[in-house]
Amino acid sequence: ELPPSEFMQVADSTWLVLSVVSNGRAPSGCQATGVTKIARSVIAPLAEHHVSVLMLSTYQTDFILVRERDLPVVIHTLAGEFDIYKEESGECVPVTCDDVSNGFLKPKPAASPTLHPVQSPQTRFCVLTVAPDTLPAIATMLIDVLFYSHSPPREAGAGSQDLDSITFFAFSLIEGYISIVMDAETQKRFPSDLLLTSSTGELWRMVRIGGQPLGFDECGIVAQIAEPLAAADISAYYISTFNFDHALVPEEGIAEVIQLLQQRQESGR
Repeated sequence: ELPPSEFMQVADSTWLVLSVVSNGRAPSGCQATGVTKIARSVIAPLAEHHVSVLMLSTYQTDFILVRERDLPVVIHTLAGEFDIYKEESGECVPVTCDDVSNGFLKPKPAASPTLHPVQSPQTRFCVLTVAPDTLPAIATMLIDVLFYSHSPPREAGAGSQDLDSITFFAFSLIEGYISIVMDAETQKRFPSDLLLTSSTGELWRMVRIGGQPLGFDECGIVAQIAEPLAAADISAYYISTFNFDHALVPEEGIAEVIQLLQQRQESGR
């Protein structure tokens, strides 16, 4: 419904949303574990079959976006381990490989993925949620942060391994549930009694993947982060954006994460 605009860039593909649920229920968010829990079962197999994904962690659960044209490959890849359902008129209907066999092309072996540089800014982040009925009380502050308080993005050199700080604010509203990622300094502008977080109230540090915009055709970018973190049992909150991918990890684990990713890069050379 948005009018065409010279200021708006739209990716060519349309995307479908996948969510992984356990025992028929989506996990409710008290602790974001993000890509770690689905790295081996979903992200790695899709990367091996050359399926590009966008990853979106929220306070409540995690979503994987795949291009609509890749859906047959996705279903054939995941059907061996998962029961797959589609939503029709509000009901979950089982999907089988036969349902998407028409026009199914056997995926070509994926080329070795590019190992992109990672940057770790010093900024500390909070992962939060807000009760929907309290949203009007902070609407003005949200608008100010979203549209008026940020500075123009800095160009980071492709070889840069670290940034002093990064401007990052993510707001998502999915099926009535609100998730917010903001830096610790911005959080101080909001009423503390309206922002809900985990009982530990932990802070997160970011790893940003890529020194230049990544595009949508390359696969294996999420896997580059997800697989080593899953192997080390490190929680991660992952957000793919139009230009870059970002993983948030608990602050106390950032040194180990950087070491793991650097070792992966060195072994891939």
